[in-house]
Amino acid sequence: MPKLKVKSSAKKRFKITGTGKVMRKHAYKSHILTKKEKKRKRNLTYFTVVDKANMRAVKDMLLK
Repeated sequence: MPKLKVKSSAKKRFKITGTGKVMRKHAYKSHILTKKEKKRKRNLTYFTVVDKANMRAVKDMLLK
């Protein structure tokens, strides 16, 4: 049986930490930024942890 490939879209969007958590970027930071406050844009810059409900699906895409 051949090796299973990792989903290319997922490897571009998610990173796995050393402890096994999956990190993702925030949404709403790509366009129409003029009406968003500086504080809001700054907070959207950082990575966050993927929600527990989606963790299994994301790990399945990355760890095949």
